[in-house]
Amino acid sequence: MMTSIETGKEVERTSESNYHFRLSSLKDRLLELYKQNEDFVYPRIRMDEVVANVTQGLQDLSISRPVERLSWGVRVPGDDSQTIYVWLDALINYLTKSGFPWTPGHESAGGWPADVHVVGKDIVRFHCIYWPAFLMALDIEPPRQVLTHAHWTLGHRKMAKSTGNVVNPFFAIDRFGTETMRFYLAHDGGLEKDANYDNEHIITRYKKCLQGGLGNLASRITRGKGWSVRAAVQAAFDSSTAQETNVNGSSSAAQRQLLHRLPQVTEEQMDRPDVSAALKTIMDAIFQTNAYLQDRSPWTNIVNGSVKEEKKKSIGHVNETVYLCAEALRISGILLQPCIPEKAAQLLNTLGVGTDRRSLAWAKLGADEAYGQSTLQLGRGHEGVLFPPLRSDE
Repeated sequence: MMTSIETGKEVERTSESNYHFRLSSLKDRLLELYKQNEDFVYPRIRMDEVVANVTQGLQDLSISRPVERLSWGVRVPGDDSQTIYVWLDALINYLTKSGFPWTPGHESAGGWPADVHVVGKDIVRFHCIYWPAFLMALDIEPPRQVLTHAHWTLGHRKMAKSTGNVVNPFFAIDRFGTETMRFYLAHDGGLEKDANYDNEHIITRYKKCLQGGLGNLASRITRGKGWSVRAAVQAAFDSSTAQETNVNGSSSAAQRQLLHRLPQVTEEQMDRPDVSAALKTIMDAIFQTNAYLQDRSPWTNIVNGSVKEEKKKSIGHVNETVYLCAEALRISGILLQPCIPEKAAQLLNTLGVGTDRRSLAWAKLGADEAYGQSTLQLGRGHEGVLFPPLRSDE
């Protein structure tokens, strides 16, 4: 007797008549698609798996079931004894949503072909082999890319409603907030390897990345006593004081290099697309900027709320430090808009960045000379901070 690995029940051998899709005839065309577009499936590890599976050969695909066994669904045209079966009926809904069948001359009006399909690793075969094959049979262009992601586990076990091993998203959002959950899921979510969901991980990300990293830097720069973000920005663009705000120093040179690279690297990672890698790049820049601020310690040049006057170089030291830290916040705020739009907007408002200067084109060192005057009340203590303390750490 044979038993199922998943259910433990006895396996029964049966036979029936079905309609088949001639998948085997499209092997060469699929391999050519993969060859012409090496990033068709991302990440690369799953692209290699898809190519290997197709190279080994494809069997024709059963696409219907007898109506006695599958009564619901779409009947096979011209044969009411058969019902169209997944994945043919399911996948074709992508075209339906885009307006298929299209009016001649308006084929792309509904957004087809898709720039990116986003699917879980367990349905790669259906979306990366069957789906482009169906489209090829219709002479329709396939999606430009398929982004495949790994799974979230709970207690290092697969989430499943049947076992009750699940997370209530509404409870999580109520406790941590939408923006925190968006950041955590995007930052920790895996493409190649599964990620394990844990409230402790959310708290750690909040405290280290958002509150202790981004929020802390924003408070230190925008609430600093004895300097002005606006004055630092003006000094960086004022030809008469520019030399003062470009004080020689290896730490400032490294900070400038960091900010020059940040938008380019982040854009490349988002274009792959690898959101997790992009967020980690942004947060690494924030951590390094906090270290730079600590190393430069501009507050040591402040006496009674103003910059020391005995050394002209002190003014340049403070302005340069504040400006480069403010630039890290401004650039990061622009880059973080897709992930945490509300908090990114609050950060950019705090910096006084114009709403018309928040696109990717402005995310470059020295691109904006007009910001620095906050449009929000900065407040004191926890009031008005970007990321206040969590209500509970448990």
